[in-house]
Amino acid sequence: MTTNPSFTLRQLIPLLETLAPTAYAEDFDNVGLLVGDPEVAVTGILVCHDALEPVIEEAVARQCNVVVCFHPILFSGLKRITGKNYVERAVRKAIKNDIAIYAVHTALDNHPNGVNKILCDALGIIESQVLIPKNDFIQKLVTYAPVEHAATLRDALFAAGAGRIGNYENCSFNSTGIGTYQGNENSNPVIGQRHEWVNAEEQKIEVTFEKHLQQPILQALFKHHCYEEVAYEVYNLQNTHQNLGLGRIGKLPSPRDAREFLLEVKAKLECGGIRHSAFLDRKIERVAVLGGSGSFAIKNALAAGADLYLTADLKYHNYFEAEGKMILADVGHFESERFTKNYIVDFLKEKITNFAPVPLPSGILVSEVNTNPVKYL
Repeated sequence: MTTNPSFTLRQLIPLLETLAPTAYAEDFDNVGLLVGDPEVAVTGILVCHDALEPVIEEAVARQCNVVVCFHPILFSGLKRITGKNYVERAVRKAIKNDIAIYAVHTALDNHPNGVNKILCDALGIIESQVLIPKNDFIQKLVTYAPVEHAATLRDALFAAGAGRIGNYENCSFNSTGIGTYQGNENSNPVIGQRHEWVNAEEQKIEVTFEKHLQQPILQALFKHHCYEEVAYEVYNLQNTHQNLGLGRIGKLPSPRDAREFLLEVKAKLECGGIRHSAFLDRKIERVAVLGGSGSFAIKNALAAGADLYLTADLKYHNYFEAEGKMILADVGHFESERFTKNYIVDFLKEKITNFAPVPLPSGILVSEVNTNPVKYL
């Protein structure tokens, strides 16, 4: 088997970061590269839901040395790897066979095109928006530059990822004023001379950005600013990120009978069964979804005016929380995320075809192992 030495795992990781930036993940999560050498040449990629031991065996058999999984097989720290449980066995087999494991989980949950958007699209839910917008994720950069240099600096900041607000790019606020400074004997001022008091017409530039982009944006600032010493401030904003977060809520193209809709959901998601609260005396139109365990968001779905909240892993007492105002439906954890694998495969096929000069020897494959641990009679 030949490999493509020019396409390594280190080159694959930025593409996976585009799919699901690790900065988008929840604090409790463990995403990114879990096992593997970033310098290894990629022979093939196997995409799965859970990187269990049978999936690692499948990767070996299908000559794929990278496994991209949705759920992280390593969620909390391991103190030993003896093979005594399913996690240790999977990790040990991966290491033994030089199989890398990369997890996306809540990084893809929070992505605007991720798990919940995929679920909405599959179920025909339209005009969907984030149910629980992400907090403490937006920062603002304020800097000052001579008027004649401001446009060049602003464009460099935009190129680094600043100035994106919702469906808009290149967003900034600019105001003109007078900046003052006086350089000492070690200074090398662009305007004026050492020890000279300078009054310079400057433009104040303000741009917002997602906080994980701070480093490249500051690098762009320092690289493209004309001043020897750059004056700038970075602020943490309390604004929620309206396009980033958990769950989504949208509407059906037309009001539907709840039973009829859930039977359709059952067929599309291949559910063994759907547990639900009592039906309402009205048709449903606004539907909220949250793939995976979503009992914590019942209050959010109610506050958003959902007629039906579709999620998984609900407990007995959770069903009372709907207060007779909304239908709760538990479709199953695996089932609510079942389309994720195909989405990842399609994304990687498009990106790697455009990026890698030579096709991967074993390709980009969907795992054929069903890792759903829940069975139905």
